[in-house]
Amino acid sequence: MMIKIKPFIRHIFMILFSFVMVYPVLWWIGASLKSNTELGSPNIFPKVPQWSNFVKGWNSVPGHTFTDFYLNTFGLEIAVLAVTLISSSLVAFGFGRLNFPLKNFWFSIFMLTLMMPGQVLIIPQYSLFHQLGWVNTYLPFIVPHLAAAGAGGTFFVFLLIQFIRGIPKELDESAKIDGCSWFGIFWRIVLPLTKPAIVTVMIFCFLWNWDDFLGHLLYINSVDKYTVSLALRMINDSQSAQEWGQLLAMSLVSILPATFVFMFLQKYFVEGIATTGIKG
Repeated sequence: MMIKIKPFIRHIFMILFSFVMVYPVLWWIGASLKSNTELGSPNIFPKVPQWSNFVKGWNSVPGHTFTDFYLNTFGLEIAVLAVTLISSSLVAFGFGRLNFPLKNFWFSIFMLTLMMPGQVLIIPQYSLFHQLGWVNTYLPFIVPHLAAAGAGGTFFVFLLIQFIRGIPKELDESAKIDGCSWFGIFWRIVLPLTKPAIVTVMIFCFLWNWDDFLGHLLYINSVDKYTVSLALRMINDSQSAQEWGQLLAMSLVSILPATFVFMFLQKYFVEGIATTGIKG
């Protein structure tokens, strides 16, 4: 009898704990459908849902809609993702497979940048980009990733290196016998086998750049180039009386792309994390 009761109790506990974890999201969804007068109500969902919050919030910034901000954000994300995947995978392949002078020294220097707080670099980076005339452009977010030095670049390279080291080197030797060059080994053998790690890098890069607010606030000044994170702040500035329902509705819409990306790529994400660093 006790053997049958224990699983039941365990499942009840898990359901209650899950509700505690999901409750903030449920409140968020319900609040996005409320008016300002209903926000103080203890009910999670309103009696009369204000679906107009989504329509009004979408057009809340004068002269622009959230369609413009989404297009700006997706364009920036695609550029950053493409540059990050190319540079990080090439650098990781070099450290993981090639032998060159002072390899361990340069790898140590590279890893030391991972321990440097990002706040230390804000002022010198802004000064450099300002002198180059890159302020109010997307170049400060794209160009550093060419050298695998953007936000999270060192972490992405380290993650890929650990995964590449788990690929048997016998595959490289077999490819060399067949006359394959180092780039051919990278393109035809290593890169396809690192698919889980590549997808993991894609997820992290997408989420970190999508959620970036400080960087976008520093370098983007024109409303025409605003991203979604900056547009959410604009809702506060564009209205004399804050409509919290509209703000919550747009913040809810803003997380949908990141949620879908993680949901559809979760399988590869788990595989990439689980197999990183395992020797072949």
